[in-house]
Amino acid sequence: MAVLLEKASTHEVKLIEPVIRQIRVPKRGRGRPRTKVSRLIYDKAADSDRLRKRLICRRIDLIVPHREGRVKLPVQDGRKLRRYRRRWKIERTMAWIQNFRRLVVRYDRKISMFTAHVQLACTMIALKQL
Repeated sequence: MAVLLEKASTHEVKLIEPVIRQIRVPKRGRGRPRTKVSRLIYDKAADSDRLRKRLICRRIDLIVPHREGRVKLPVQDGRKLRRYRRRWKIERTMAWIQNFRRLVVRYDRKISMFTAHVQLACTMIALKQL
């Protein structure tokens, strides 16, 4: 499992591309894991023209609702935003992880300990859902 940790003051938009580079989706059978991302669903924080242009060069479709007061013309229609509606599942999971105080306030100095606690929290969440 690849982990990307940065300082707290780094804006989310700057972390999107390094996270995309780390994505590895295993195939059902044999073969290399899939690394190509076709679309990215994100919140209003990623509504940036520069990010959108960089992702278009990599053939990644950015699906985000537009920020209020946007000067430029909208670049996506309502059909793509239907996919955005299912994002609540990710938000819910992140809220469950926020219930573990040790992960909200990072007490661990070593990345291996922090990663272990994240995996333990995810395991406990999954067991609760059974």
